[in-house]
Amino acid sequence: MANTNENVNVVVTKSPKSIGISIALTLFFGPLGMFYSTILGAIIMGIIDIIVGIFTLGLGLLFTWPIQIVWAAIATNMYNKKLMKGKL
Repeated sequence: MANTNENVNVVVTKSPKSIGISIALTLFFGPLGMFYSTILGAIIMGIIDIIVGIFTLGLGLLFTWPIQIVWAAIATNMYNKKLMKGKL
């Protein structure tokens, strides 16, 4: 009869996120692409884009779009660093 009280080690792993994919998604989809790297950042920039887009007739998005790309890259890098330190 098998012993049912055996110790079993379970390892849960998470994959690091690609900075290149993060940049590409944000470049093509703006704040929707940011959901890959940072959910809170995507929500914040989505709201800012709506406000800026309305008040500047869309021209202000030329300034917010690059900010989103940088934010997504930084957020992905921070996620990967936390993952390597084992804090996630």
